[in-house]
Amino acid sequence: MLSQFPYSRQKIDKADIDSVARVLKSDFLTQGPKSAEFEKKLSAFTGAKYVSAVNSATSGLYLACRALGLKKNDYAWTTPNTFVSSANCIINCGAKVDFVDIDKDSFNIDIDLLEQKLKKTPKKKIPKIVIPIHLAGCPYDQKKLFYLSKKYKFKIIEDASHAIGAKNDNYKVGNCKWSDFVIYSFHPVKIITTGEGGAVLTNNKDLSEKVNILRTHGITRNPQFMQKNNRSYWYYEQIDIGYNFRISDIHAALGISQLKKINTFIKNRNFIARCYKKILKDLPIKLQKINNKCISSYHLFIIKMTNTNNIKNYDKIFNYLRKKRIFVNLHYLPVHKQPFYKKLKYLKNKKFKISEQYSKSALSLPVYPGLNEKNIMFIYKNLKFALNKFK
Repeated sequence: MLSQFPYSRQKIDKADIDSVARVLKSDFLTQGPKSAEFEKKLSAFTGAKYVSAVNSATSGLYLACRALGLKKNDYAWTTPNTFVSSANCIINCGAKVDFVDIDKDSFNIDIDLLEQKLKKTPKKKIPKIVIPIHLAGCPYDQKKLFYLSKKYKFKIIEDASHAIGAKNDNYKVGNCKWSDFVIYSFHPVKIITTGEGGAVLTNNKDLSEKVNILRTHGITRNPQFMQKNNRSYWYYEQIDIGYNFRISDIHAALGISQLKKINTFIKNRNFIARCYKKILKDLPIKLQKINNKCISSYHLFIIKMTNTNNIKNYDKIFNYLRKKRIFVNLHYLPVHKQPFYKKLKYLKNKKFKISEQYSKSALSLPVYPGLNEKNIMFIYKNLKFALNKFK
Protein backbone atom coordinates (compact mmCIF):
# COMPACT_ATOMS: atom_id res chain seq x y z
CA MET A 1 0.00 0.00 0.00
CA LEU A 2 1.25 3.49 -0.81
CA SER A 3 2.22 5.58 2.19
CA GLN A 4 0.10 8.49 0.99
CA PHE A 5 -2.82 9.20 -1.32
CA PRO A 6 -2.96 12.58 -3.11
CA TYR A 7 -6.31 13.60 -4.62
CA SER A 8 -4.72 13.13 -8.06
CA ARG A 9 -1.29 12.56 -9.57
CA GLN A 10 0.50 11.89 -12.84
CA LYS A 11 1.41 8.43 -14.14
CA ILE A 12 4.74 8.48 -15.94
CA ASP A 13 6.34 5.40 -17.48
CA LYS A 14 9.48 4.57 -19.47
CA ALA A 15 7.80 5.41 -22.79
CA ASP A 16 7.13 8.94 -21.52
CA ILE A 17 10.71 9.37 -20.34
CA ASP A 18 12.09 8.02 -23.62
CA SER A 19 9.85 10.38 -25.61
CA VAL A 20 11.20 13.40 -23.74
CA ALA A 21 14.78 12.13 -23.88
CA ARG A 22 14.63 11.88 -27.68
CA VAL A 23 13.71 15.56 -27.89
CA LEU A 24 16.49 16.51 -25.49
CA LYS A 25 18.94 14.81 -27.88
CA SER A 26 17.40 16.48 -30.97
CA ASP A 27 18.03 19.84 -32.60
CA PHE A 28 14.76 21.39 -31.39
CA LEU A 29 13.80 21.88 -27.76
CA THR A 30 11.11 24.38 -28.72
CA GLN A 31 9.38 25.60 -31.92
CA GLY A 32 10.20 22.28 -33.53
CA PRO A 33 8.15 19.43 -35.04
CA LYS A 34 6.85 17.89 -31.79
CA SER A 35 4.54 20.80 -30.94
CA ALA A 36 2.81 20.55 -34.31
CA GLU A 37 2.66 16.76 -34.01
CA PHE A 38 0.98 17.03 -30.60
CA GLU A 39 -1.58 19.45 -32.02
CA LYS A 40 -2.39 17.08 -34.90
CA LYS A 41 -2.84 14.16 -32.53
CA LEU A 42 -5.13 16.19 -30.27
CA SER A 43 -7.16 17.18 -33.33
CA ALA A 44 -7.47 13.53 -34.39
CA PHE A 45 -8.44 12.46 -30.86
CA THR A 46 -11.12 15.13 -30.31
CA GLY A 47 -12.41 15.84 -33.79
CA ALA A 48 -11.69 19.57 -33.43
CA LYS A 49 -10.42 21.10 -36.68
CA TYR A 50 -7.81 23.41 -35.18
CA VAL A 51 -5.63 22.98 -32.08
CA SER A 52 -3.10 25.38 -30.60
CA ALA A 53 -0.91 23.93 -27.86
CA VAL A 54 -0.01 26.49 -25.19
CA ASN A 55 1.95 26.66 -21.95
CA SER A 56 -1.11 26.42 -19.66
CA ALA A 57 -4.89 26.33 -19.67
CA THR A 58 -4.75 29.76 -18.01
CA SER A 59 -2.98 31.14 -21.09
CA GLY A 60 -5.48 29.32 -23.29
CA LEU A 61 -8.49 30.89 -21.58
CA TYR A 62 -7.00 34.34 -21.97
CA LEU A 63 -6.11 33.78 -25.64
CA ALA A 64 -9.64 32.58 -26.38
CA CYS A 65 -11.14 35.67 -24.75
CA ARG A 66 -8.79 37.92 -26.73
CA ALA A 67 -9.53 36.12 -29.98
CA LEU A 68 -13.26 36.67 -29.41
CA GLY A 69 -12.63 40.39 -28.90
CA LEU A 70 -13.43 40.65 -25.19
CA LYS A 71 -12.55 44.15 -24.03
CA LYS A 72 -13.29 46.99 -21.64
CA ASN A 73 -17.01 47.50 -20.87
CA ASP A 74 -17.87 43.99 -22.10
CA TYR A 75 -19.31 41.37 -19.75
CA ALA A 76 -18.47 37.70 -19.46
CA TRP A 77 -19.98 35.14 -17.09
CA THR A 78 -18.70 31.96 -15.50
CA THR A 79 -19.50 29.98 -12.34
CA PRO A 80 -18.19 30.74 -8.84
CA ASN A 81 -17.22 27.10 -8.36
CA THR A 82 -14.07 27.00 -10.43
CA PHE A 83 -10.37 27.76 -10.29
CA VAL A 84 -9.74 31.51 -10.39
CA SER A 85 -8.24 31.46 -13.92
CA SER A 86 -11.74 30.90 -15.39
CA ALA A 87 -12.63 34.38 -14.11
CA ASN A 88 -9.19 36.00 -14.24
CA CYS A 89 -9.09 35.71 -18.03
CA ILE A 90 -12.10 38.04 -18.15
CA ILE A 91 -10.55 40.61 -15.82
CA ASN A 92 -7.25 40.45 -17.71
CA CYS A 93 -9.08 41.53 -20.86
CA GLY A 94 -10.41 44.59 -19.05
CA ALA A 95 -13.97 43.25 -19.07
CA LYS A 96 -16.39 42.77 -16.19
CA VAL A 97 -17.03 39.36 -14.70
CA ASP A 98 -20.28 38.01 -13.30
CA PHE A 99 -21.29 34.59 -12.09
CA VAL A 100 -24.05 32.03 -12.50
CA ASP A 101 -24.58 29.62 -9.62
CA ILE A 102 -24.15 25.87 -9.94
CA ASP A 103 -26.73 23.13 -10.09
CA LYS A 104 -27.12 21.39 -6.72
CA ASP A 105 -26.87 17.91 -8.28
CA SER A 106 -24.31 18.11 -11.10
CA PHE A 107 -22.20 20.89 -9.48
CA ASN A 108 -21.93 22.37 -13.00
CA ILE A 109 -23.40 25.63 -14.26
CA ASP A 110 -27.16 25.77 -13.66
CA ILE A 111 -28.52 26.37 -17.17
CA ASP A 112 -32.02 27.19 -15.86
CA LEU A 113 -30.59 29.88 -13.58
CA LEU A 114 -28.53 31.17 -16.48
CA GLU A 115 -31.65 31.48 -18.63
CA GLN A 116 -33.49 33.32 -15.86
CA LYS A 117 -30.57 35.70 -15.43
CA LEU A 118 -30.36 36.35 -19.18
CA LYS A 119 -34.07 37.22 -19.29
CA LYS A 120 -33.62 39.80 -16.52
CA THR A 121 -30.38 41.32 -17.83
CA PRO A 122 -30.52 44.56 -19.89
CA LYS A 123 -29.39 44.05 -23.47
CA LYS A 124 -26.25 46.18 -23.00
CA LYS A 125 -25.14 43.92 -20.12
CA ILE A 126 -25.77 40.57 -21.81
CA PRO A 127 -22.48 38.66 -21.65
CA LYS A 128 -20.28 38.61 -24.72
CA ILE A 129 -18.88 35.27 -23.53
CA VAL A 130 -20.02 32.53 -21.14
CA ILE A 131 -17.36 30.22 -19.71
CA PRO A 132 -18.90 27.00 -18.34
CA ILE A 133 -16.82 24.41 -16.48
CA HIS A 134 -16.90 20.63 -16.94
CA LEU A 135 -16.34 20.17 -13.20
CA ALA A 136 -14.42 17.02 -12.24
CA GLY A 137 -14.67 15.84 -15.86
CA CYS A 138 -18.48 15.70 -15.83
CA PRO A 139 -19.92 17.37 -18.96
CA TYR A 140 -22.44 20.15 -18.37
CA ASP A 141 -25.57 20.38 -20.56
CA GLN A 142 -23.76 21.53 -23.69
CA LYS A 143 -26.74 21.43 -26.05
CA LYS A 144 -28.97 23.53 -23.82
CA LEU A 145 -26.28 26.17 -23.34
CA PHE A 146 -25.58 26.21 -27.09
CA TYR A 147 -29.24 26.94 -27.87
CA LEU A 148 -29.23 29.80 -25.35
CA SER A 149 -26.08 31.21 -26.95
CA LYS A 150 -27.86 31.43 -30.29
CA LYS A 151 -30.87 33.13 -28.74
CA TYR A 152 -28.89 35.69 -26.72
CA LYS A 153 -25.92 36.05 -29.08
CA PHE A 154 -23.08 35.19 -26.70
CA LYS A 155 -20.00 33.09 -27.39
CA ILE A 156 -19.00 29.96 -25.46
CA ILE A 157 -15.55 29.03 -24.17
CA GLU A 158 -15.67 25.59 -22.55
CA ASP A 159 -13.26 25.28 -19.66
CA ALA A 160 -12.54 21.59 -20.13
CA SER A 161 -9.41 21.61 -17.97
CA HIS A 162 -10.82 18.54 -16.17
CA ALA A 163 -12.45 16.87 -19.11
CA ILE A 164 -10.19 15.55 -21.86
CA GLY A 165 -11.52 12.07 -22.63
CA ALA A 166 -15.03 12.82 -21.34
CA LYS A 167 -18.03 12.30 -23.64
CA ASN A 168 -21.47 13.82 -24.02
CA ASP A 169 -24.03 12.01 -26.16
CA ASN A 170 -21.14 10.03 -27.71
CA TYR A 171 -19.27 13.23 -28.68
CA LYS A 172 -15.92 13.91 -27.06
CA VAL A 173 -15.63 17.04 -24.96
CA GLY A 174 -13.23 19.02 -27.11
CA ASN A 175 -14.83 18.60 -30.53
CA CYS A 176 -16.23 22.17 -30.35
CA LYS A 177 -19.63 21.07 -31.69
CA TRP A 178 -21.42 23.25 -29.14
CA SER A 179 -18.93 26.04 -28.51
CA ASP A 180 -16.51 28.51 -30.06
CA PHE A 181 -13.52 27.28 -28.05
CA VAL A 182 -12.56 24.41 -25.76
CA ILE A 183 -9.65 24.74 -23.35
CA TYR A 184 -7.65 21.79 -21.98
CA SER A 185 -5.16 21.63 -19.12
CA PHE A 186 -2.21 19.23 -18.98
CA HIS A 187 -1.03 20.03 -15.46
CA PRO A 188 0.35 16.93 -13.66
CA VAL A 189 -2.87 16.34 -11.68
CA LYS A 190 -4.98 16.26 -14.85
CA ILE A 191 -5.93 13.24 -17.01
CA ILE A 192 -2.77 13.47 -19.12
CA THR A 193 0.17 15.73 -18.48
CA THR A 194 2.80 17.67 -20.36
CA GLY A 195 4.33 18.92 -17.09
CA GLU A 196 2.84 22.35 -17.62
CA GLY A 197 0.69 22.97 -20.65
CA GLY A 198 -2.70 23.33 -22.23
CA ALA A 199 -4.48 23.56 -25.54
CA VAL A 200 -6.98 25.79 -27.31
CA LEU A 201 -9.36 23.99 -29.67
CA THR A 202 -11.79 25.45 -32.19
CA ASN A 203 -13.52 24.65 -35.47
CA ASN A 204 -13.16 28.25 -36.70
CA LYS A 205 -10.09 28.89 -38.85
CA ASP A 206 -10.06 32.67 -38.31
CA LEU A 207 -10.25 32.28 -34.53
CA SER A 208 -7.44 29.74 -34.65
CA GLU A 209 -5.26 32.15 -36.63
CA LYS A 210 -5.88 34.87 -34.04
CA VAL A 211 -4.90 32.55 -31.20
CA ASN A 212 -1.71 31.49 -32.99
CA ILE A 213 -0.68 35.10 -33.56
CA LEU A 214 -1.44 36.15 -29.99
CA ARG A 215 0.43 33.20 -28.43
CA THR A 216 3.62 34.25 -30.30
CA HIS A 217 4.07 37.93 -29.41
CA GLY A 218 1.43 39.09 -31.90
CA ILE A 219 3.84 38.15 -34.68
CA THR A 220 2.92 36.57 -38.00
CA ARG A 221 4.73 35.39 -41.13
CA ASN A 222 1.46 34.76 -42.95
CA PRO A 223 1.18 37.15 -45.95
CA GLN A 224 -2.60 37.13 -45.50
CA PHE A 225 -2.22 39.23 -42.34
CA MET A 226 0.84 41.35 -43.16
CA GLN A 227 0.76 44.93 -44.41
CA LYS A 228 3.79 44.49 -46.65
CA ASN A 229 3.84 41.89 -49.39
CA ASN A 230 7.25 40.48 -48.55
CA ARG A 231 7.57 36.71 -48.83
CA SER A 232 11.22 36.50 -47.73
CA TYR A 233 11.72 33.82 -45.11
CA TRP A 234 13.34 36.25 -42.66
CA TYR A 235 10.47 38.75 -42.81
CA TYR A 236 7.75 38.97 -40.14
CA GLU A 237 5.41 41.58 -38.70
CA GLN A 238 4.01 42.22 -35.25
CA ILE A 239 0.36 43.05 -35.88
CA ASP A 240 -0.97 42.90 -32.31
CA ILE A 241 0.25 42.91 -28.73
CA GLY A 242 0.81 39.28 -27.83
CA TYR A 243 2.72 36.99 -25.51
CA ASN A 244 5.01 34.00 -25.47
CA PHE A 245 2.40 31.38 -24.57
CA ARG A 246 3.84 28.59 -26.72
CA ILE A 247 4.38 25.04 -25.50
CA SER A 248 7.90 23.63 -25.89
CA ASP A 249 8.79 20.48 -27.84
CA ILE A 250 9.93 18.91 -24.57
CA HIS A 251 6.45 19.29 -23.08
CA ALA A 252 4.76 18.32 -26.35
CA ALA A 253 6.78 15.09 -26.55
CA LEU A 254 5.49 14.08 -23.13
CA GLY A 255 1.96 14.96 -24.24
CA ILE A 256 2.25 12.78 -27.36
CA SER A 257 3.32 9.81 -25.27
CA GLN A 258 0.64 10.42 -22.63
CA LEU A 259 -2.13 10.78 -25.22
CA LYS A 260 -1.47 7.22 -26.40
CA LYS A 261 -2.61 5.99 -22.97
CA ILE A 262 -5.58 8.28 -22.41
CA ASN A 263 -8.24 5.63 -23.03
CA THR A 264 -6.59 3.39 -20.43
CA PHE A 265 -6.41 6.30 -17.98
CA ILE A 266 -10.12 7.11 -18.45
CA LYS A 267 -11.09 3.46 -18.10
CA ASN A 268 -9.07 3.18 -14.90
CA ARG A 269 -10.54 6.36 -13.40
CA ASN A 270 -14.07 5.16 -14.17
CA PHE A 271 -13.28 1.81 -12.51
CA ILE A 272 -12.13 3.65 -9.37
CA ALA A 273 -15.32 5.74 -9.43
CA ARG A 274 -17.46 2.59 -9.62
CA CYS A 275 -15.59 1.12 -6.65
CA TYR A 276 -16.20 4.26 -4.62
CA LYS A 277 -19.88 4.36 -5.54
CA LYS A 278 -20.34 0.74 -4.48
CA ILE A 279 -18.83 1.12 -1.01
CA LEU A 280 -19.88 4.69 -0.15
CA LYS A 281 -23.61 3.96 -0.25
CA ASP A 282 -23.94 3.67 3.54
CA LEU A 283 -22.35 7.07 4.27
CA PRO A 284 -24.19 10.39 4.74
CA ILE A 285 -22.86 11.90 1.53
CA LYS A 286 -24.08 12.99 -1.89
CA LEU A 287 -22.24 12.24 -5.15
CA GLN A 288 -22.03 14.32 -8.30
CA LYS A 289 -24.91 13.48 -10.65
CA ILE A 290 -23.76 12.48 -14.12
CA ASN A 291 -26.21 12.32 -17.00
CA ASN A 292 -26.57 8.76 -18.32
CA LYS A 293 -25.69 10.04 -21.81
CA CYS A 294 -22.33 11.26 -20.52
CA ILE A 295 -19.01 9.63 -19.62
CA SER A 296 -16.99 11.54 -17.04
CA SER A 297 -13.22 11.63 -17.22
CA TYR A 298 -13.21 11.65 -13.39
CA HIS A 299 -10.38 14.10 -12.98
CA LEU A 300 -11.94 14.46 -9.52
CA PHE A 301 -14.17 12.24 -7.42
CA ILE A 302 -16.26 14.65 -5.37
CA ILE A 303 -18.37 13.82 -2.33
CA LYS A 304 -20.64 16.30 -0.60
CA MET A 305 -21.40 15.76 3.10
CA THR A 306 -25.11 15.87 3.99
CA ASN A 307 -25.00 15.49 7.77
CA THR A 308 -25.32 18.93 9.39
CA ASN A 309 -22.83 18.13 12.16
CA ASN A 310 -20.33 16.75 9.66
CA ILE A 311 -20.56 20.03 7.77
CA LYS A 312 -19.99 22.00 10.98
CA ASN A 313 -16.93 19.84 11.62
CA TYR A 314 -15.61 20.13 8.06
CA ASP A 315 -12.12 21.24 9.15
CA LYS A 316 -11.81 18.38 11.65
CA ILE A 317 -12.80 15.78 9.05
CA PHE A 318 -10.50 17.33 6.45
CA ASN A 319 -7.55 17.43 8.86
CA TYR A 320 -8.17 13.92 10.19
CA LEU A 321 -8.01 12.43 6.69
CA ARG A 322 -4.84 14.35 5.91
CA LYS A 323 -3.23 13.06 9.10
CA LYS A 324 -3.96 9.59 7.72
CA ARG A 325 -2.05 10.63 4.55
CA ILE A 326 -5.28 10.80 2.56
CA PHE A 327 -4.80 14.16 0.88
CA VAL A 328 -8.37 15.18 0.16
CA ASN A 329 -8.93 18.65 -1.23
CA LEU A 330 -11.66 21.20 -1.96
CA HIS A 331 -12.53 22.15 -5.54
CA TYR A 332 -13.27 25.01 -5.11
CA LEU A 333 -13.53 28.01 -2.83
CA PRO A 334 -16.04 30.33 -4.57
CA VAL A 335 -14.26 32.85 -6.76
CA HIS A 336 -16.51 35.74 -5.69
CA LYS A 337 -15.38 35.18 -2.07
CA GLN A 338 -11.70 35.72 -2.93
CA PRO A 339 -10.30 39.04 -1.57
CA PHE A 340 -9.58 40.42 -5.05
CA TYR A 341 -13.12 39.80 -6.30
CA LYS A 342 -14.70 41.11 -3.10
CA LYS A 343 -13.09 44.47 -3.89
CA LEU A 344 -14.98 44.77 -7.19
CA LYS A 345 -17.83 47.18 -6.48
CA TYR A 346 -20.15 45.72 -9.11
CA LEU A 347 -19.99 42.33 -7.36
CA LYS A 348 -20.67 43.79 -3.92
CA ASN A 349 -23.30 41.90 -1.90
CA LYS A 350 -23.82 39.29 -4.63
CA LYS A 351 -24.48 35.84 -3.26
CA PHE A 352 -24.35 32.45 -4.96
CA LYS A 353 -25.98 30.22 -2.41
CA ILE A 354 -25.37 26.76 -3.91
CA SER A 355 -21.67 27.39 -4.59
CA GLU A 356 -21.22 28.77 -1.08
CA GLN A 357 -22.95 25.77 0.52
CA TYR A 358 -20.99 23.40 -1.71
CA SER A 359 -17.65 24.86 -0.57
CA LYS A 360 -18.53 24.13 3.06
CA SER A 361 -19.36 20.47 2.50
CA ALA A 362 -17.46 19.08 -0.54
CA LEU A 363 -14.32 16.95 -0.58
CA SER A 364 -12.35 15.54 -3.50
CA LEU A 365 -11.25 11.98 -2.74
CA PRO A 366 -8.13 10.44 -4.32
CA VAL A 367 -8.60 9.23 -7.90
CA TYR A 368 -5.75 8.46 -10.27
CA PRO A 369 -4.29 5.52 -12.26
CA GLY A 370 -2.61 3.09 -9.89
CA LEU A 371 -5.09 3.45 -7.03
CA ASN A 372 -6.29 -0.08 -6.30
CA GLU A 373 -9.22 -1.63 -4.45
CA LYS A 374 -7.18 -2.12 -1.28
CA ASN A 375 -6.26 1.58 -1.32
CA ILE A 376 -9.89 2.55 -1.91
CA MET A 377 -11.03 0.43 1.04
CA PHE A 378 -8.43 2.12 3.26
CA ILE A 379 -9.74 5.54 2.18
CA TYR A 380 -13.36 4.44 2.75
CA LYS A 381 -12.70 3.10 6.26
CA ASN A 382 -10.99 6.30 7.34
CA LEU A 383 -13.66 8.49 5.77
CA LYS A 384 -16.38 6.49 7.51
CA PHE A 385 -14.54 6.73 10.83
CA ALA A 386 -14.12 10.52 10.45
CA LEU A 387 -17.78 11.07 9.56
CA ASN A 388 -18.86 9.04 12.59
CA LYS A 389 -16.32 10.63 14.94
CA PHE A 390 -17.33 14.19 14.05
CA LYS A 391 -21.10 13.94 13.81
